[in-house]
Amino acid sequence: MLDGVVRQHLDPLMDRMGWALAGRGVTANAVTVAGCVIGIAAFVLIWQQYYLAGLVLLLISRLGDGLDGAVARVRGKTDYGGYLDIVLDFSFYGLIPLGFVLADPANNAVAGGVLIFSFYINGSSFLAYAIMAEKRKMDTDVRGQKSLYFTTGLAEATETIGVFCASCLFPNWFVPIAYVFAALCIYTTISRIVLAGRVFAEPGDDDS
Repeated sequence: MLDGVVRQHLDPLMDRMGWALAGRGVTANAVTVAGCVIGIAAFVLIWQQYYLAGLVLLLISRLGDGLDGAVARVRGKTDYGGYLDIVLDFSFYGLIPLGFVLADPANNAVAGGVLIFSFYINGSSFLAYAIMAEKRKMDTDVRGQKSLYFTTGLAEATETIGVFCASCLFPNWFVPIAYVFAALCIYTTISRIVLAGRVFAEPGDDDS
């Protein structure tokens, strides 16, 4: 929901940094991998209950996630780059809740499991929509130039990062934060399914 607003403010800065990195020979894929490695380090720190240190690395990791696209716009986007970006992004989004589960299994396991489940179905609805959109030669730049067709929703990257930050700042509140955001992810999934029904429906889809 907030990704579009955030991009308007961050993209000019990201583009300048992207030009600087590309000029030094840094590739978009290298930035993607580096961001993921830093995200894994954030997961380990959260697991060990170093929440503020984990928060710092988490934010640096997401900076890398924004920079890889900026570098790609300079050096040229590739299908593999887009594929790598989405796979490592989804890995990051699963690791951070897992870090909170491992940090305090007795209290966080159920809520963390529900949150990861909501990420799973939300991600599935997103990717399935992108596949069908590609099949129909649909295109959109609502979230900038992307390798995949991006559908919007209440639970997007900005909201997810905000939830991770809040959880690091207030780890004792992870359980209610996780449940509330899981509900938003499930709502986003349902709304995307409804949208897909309107956009992709064909004669015979309602036959039993």
